[in-house]
Amino acid sequence: MRRGERALVRPHVVTRGRARPTRNTFEMDTQIYAVREAPPGTAGPEMRRVLRLCSDGATSVAEIAGHLKLPMSVTKVLLGDLLDSGHIVTRSAQHDLEAPDIGLLQDVLDGLRASL
Repeated sequence: MRRGERALVRPHVVTRGRARPTRNTFEMDTQIYAVREAPPGTAGPEMRRVLRLCSDGATSVAEIAGHLKLPMSVTKVLLGDLLDSGHIVTRSAQHDLEAPDIGLLQDVLDGLRASL
C-alpha cells in the first residue's frame, strides 16, 4: 500500500466489529510465537499473515502491527483470537528482565559525564 492510500478493508471489518481483544495480555513488546498453522478457510488473511510472521521465532506486537499496517488495537483483537484458538503463545518481555547492575550503570554514567 502506498503512503496516503486507504486500506481496502476497514479495520472494523477485520475484527468483525470488535474494538477490544478477548484478553488484555498484549503490550507493545509482548513476544508472539506461532505454534500451529490455521487450517485453510478458518482464518482471515490478516491472521494467516500473523502466523507466517511468527513462524520463524518471536515477533513483538508492535512489529506485527507495523507489518500488517493496522492500528495496535486491531492487531490486539486479532492476536486475542489467535491466542484463544491455540495458534499462538505469548511471552512478556517483562519476565525476561533481570534487575539492572547498579554498579555498571553508575560506571556508564560516570564515563558519560567524564566525556562531556
